[in-house]
Amino acid sequence: MELAALSNATRNGSLNPLRPNLQSSRQHPLPCSYVSFPSLSLGACSCKATPNTHTPTLTHNMFLPHSSCFDLSALTALSPLDGRYWGKVKELAPYLSEYGLIYFRVLVEIKWLLQLSMIPEIVEVPSFSEGAKSFLQGLIDDFSVDDALEVKNIEKVTNHDVKAVEYFLKQKCQPNAEVAKVLEFFHFACTSEDINNLAHALMLKETMNSVMFPVMDKIIKALCNMAKDNAHVPMLSRTHGQPASPTTLGKEMAIFAVRLSRERKDLTQVEILGKFAGAVGNYNAHVVAYPNVDWPHIAEQFVHFLGLSFNPYVAQIETHDYMAKLFHSLIQFNNILIDFDRDVWGYISLGFFKQTTKAGEIGSSTMPHKVNPIDFENSEGNLGVANGGLSHLSMKLPISRWQRDLTDSTVLRNMGVGIGHSLLAYKSALQGIGKLQVNEARLSEDLNQCWEVLAEPIQTVMRRYGVPEPYEKLKELTRGRAVTKESIRNFIEGLDIPEEAKNNLLKLTPHTYVGAAVELARTVENAVNTVNGISI
Repeated sequence: MELAALSNATRNGSLNPLRPNLQSSRQHPLPCSYVSFPSLSLGACSCKATPNTHTPTLTHNMFLPHSSCFDLSALTALSPLDGRYWGKVKELAPYLSEYGLIYFRVLVEIKWLLQLSMIPEIVEVPSFSEGAKSFLQGLIDDFSVDDALEVKNIEKVTNHDVKAVEYFLKQKCQPNAEVAKVLEFFHFACTSEDINNLAHALMLKETMNSVMFPVMDKIIKALCNMAKDNAHVPMLSRTHGQPASPTTLGKEMAIFAVRLSRERKDLTQVEILGKFAGAVGNYNAHVVAYPNVDWPHIAEQFVHFLGLSFNPYVAQIETHDYMAKLFHSLIQFNNILIDFDRDVWGYISLGFFKQTTKAGEIGSSTMPHKVNPIDFENSEGNLGVANGGLSHLSMKLPISRWQRDLTDSTVLRNMGVGIGHSLLAYKSALQGIGKLQVNEARLSEDLNQCWEVLAEPIQTVMRRYGVPEPYEKLKELTRGRAVTKESIRNFIEGLDIPEEAKNNLLKLTPHTYVGAAVELARTVENAVNTVNGISI
């Protein structure tokens, strides 16, 4: 299941590919000759800046190269997503980067020009020939990093990012005589936010469908497999950190699989909205230029053609309410995964899981024996970072002064931060799951030390057969006292209950007192598929 399924026009190729083409012939090495910070000295600094001979301060370190020496690399990136963790999140770059934003702006501008050519009342933009259509589609299909850099160079002059896209397209279309005749209909009657809101919507939609949902599904599938594989493995529960009625390891994994699948479903049901109504949402300029065109209908058609749902009631910006809903749902998915990370961390601490080791890896710089649960800790930490960013997005974006202020613009550029840290966390959790080995001997030992957990079924059977004060009798036997297999059996033998009921209680052990946990774990995949309406 995907977010707001793509329109037929998208599927049959008239809009394909939505996925940007991150190809470029240019390389961008560090202009500074240094690679390792400890070896840096001003004498060989390639920027040729004059060394500062004054005493170094916190604001100027004479032992570091000048900021002008640096281009983006794993060592110089301010965000760890673009540095240390780039290899794990780079599949988001075609959608959530500056390149991705420019790409989708180009797509929207071109598709709008094509839409105008199909409106009979706009005779100034006649229907394009197949050759012209192919030319325009080629600008989308072949859009590269070099093209995006060209847009950025234009922006240095215009100081306006969307206008730079318009000028870029006008330049690119000059060689095509047919399109060159209608260049002024690029960005016709549009405010920048008409282009931006559709670009952001497509960025989010493609991000979720192409990257995030598949990884979420891998997590849910991995948990389903853990649940089924360990459906019969008994485990002592702990409530308030204290021994409680036994469960099975598989059933506890099944809980997380079902919880996450519910949130995944909620994410797919968020309606991705778009607007295309001009400067303040009233089609003011449209109506003046072409009063006989049904502009609200045209706008709705255009937004639907892009595979988005239409929001007719807007000011200058789309209200971003759907974004808040999407990010809130993503936060909840992440919260559940934090709960999982912490639980598994605890189970590793208790010895219920061992972790496979990899030759050459080090767990501690001083304690050679350590095999730390770093994948789950990394996942938890990044989920916290992600939720902080996503929370701000969901709280801020629906709020805009009057018909529009610009505070949403800079905030929207950070969508990749929260989503990127989420993706990094998901991959860390999956990596951790892949290292887990169930330690059944430790699980069994834990259960053998807690025969007091049988107090619950014993007092419940006593209630059935009318034994007075059953709870109080078991409380006196077990609370704050050492309870053994023998003391429990002796208590059962002395009960005035039917012999069959007594024998059933005598057969109970902490290992077998798991209720319906085995079946719940075994059938978890059915539950997950029922929630989502699809097979994971």
